[in-house]
Amino acid sequence: MKIKYFQDTDALYIELREAKITETKDVDENTLIDLDEKGKVCCITIEQATQRVDMPNFSFKWMAA
Repeated sequence: MKIKYFQDTDALYIELREAKITETKDVDENTLIDLDEKGKVCCITIEQATQRVDMPNFSFKWMAA
């Protein structure tokens, strides 16, 4: 998984897995979901991210099963 923030466009891009994207769906006017040929989610784009996500307090923690 890769998470990228593009400051110039204020967009947060979350790549859940690498795959060929065959379709993009609008969840709302500022959220896009990219799907592969089987309809599985590959990526999520959040536009106007600083207004919608608590960017300064973002953290990631791996939890054991």
